[in-house]
Amino acid sequence: EHLKAFDREVNAFVDYMFGPRDTRVRGWFLLDSYLPTFFLTGAYLLCIWLGNKFMRNRPPFSLRAHLIVYNLGITLLSLYMLTELILATWEGGYNLQCQNLHSAGEADLRVAKVLWWYYFSKVIEFMDTIFFVLRKKSSQITFLHVYHHATMFNIWWCVLNWIPCGQSFFGPTLNSFIHVLMYSYYGLSVIPSMRKYLWWKKYLTQAQLVQFLLTIAHTLSAAVKPCGFPFGCLMFQSSYMATLVLLFINFYIKTYRKAPERTAVKETPVSPGIRNGFHKDYFAAANGFLNDKKVQ
Repeated sequence: EHLKAFDREVNAFVDYMFGPRDTRVRGWFLLDSYLPTFFLTGAYLLCIWLGNKFMRNRPPFSLRAHLIVYNLGITLLSLYMLTELILATWEGGYNLQCQNLHSAGEADLRVAKVLWWYYFSKVIEFMDTIFFVLRKKSSQITFLHVYHHATMFNIWWCVLNWIPCGQSFFGPTLNSFIHVLMYSYYGLSVIPSMRKYLWWKKYLTQAQLVQFLLTIAHTLSAAVKPCGFPFGCLMFQSSYMATLVLLFINFYIKTYRKAPERTAVKETPVSPGIRNGFHKDYFAAANGFLNDKKVQ
């Protein structure tokens, strides 16, 4: 009873903050109450903390077969969402610059159903981090990684409840395309014989940055020429995407722009005065002589 009362209070608060929800998604799995999304996010963060403590003195798991199946599954789900979003928005005659929430009829509902899968895929993708923990890939569990995974799941709960179609279609369409490439890469990278062919990781990060910039441009286009889509949602999405742009640029610089400097240090030519790893003066001083004089 206490949990039910708390649930009612939480949902009353979010309704007060954001206004009436879209009635077309009432009763859909996980959407009517915010608590499941909140608790799943908390469980995700707790698993990272407890998992790292659990794995501290244990050898990493390989999980090769699990990773191949997982990445293939996410790739296929992303391909389904990409295809269905393109077909649904084409059927509804969606306007690329600005699309409201109600003018496309059944096509809007079709888009909303795909976007529910997009929202649900965000909880599935929590496994990205869990696999990092079990494989002791601590360097991969960055602030950007955890921030992106935790916030996306919660943001898309809000999107599905208040703006489940219309202008909301664009970001998931681009992201589904990027995820087809990205999870294909991850799946192939688990297979040792394929690694020599995976030269395009750097370009995946570049494609993600382009994705965020295009989404910001598309979102702001609806603010320049309004069509009835909530203005506050447009501003929030643009601001959130801007944080991802900054974090991904920082990641890109640290990961790729620093590499030439490290290479330059490694490739510094050996001084002519060095032989067998020692400077020539070492051999003079080693026997008690330096510059032909006895060391006192």
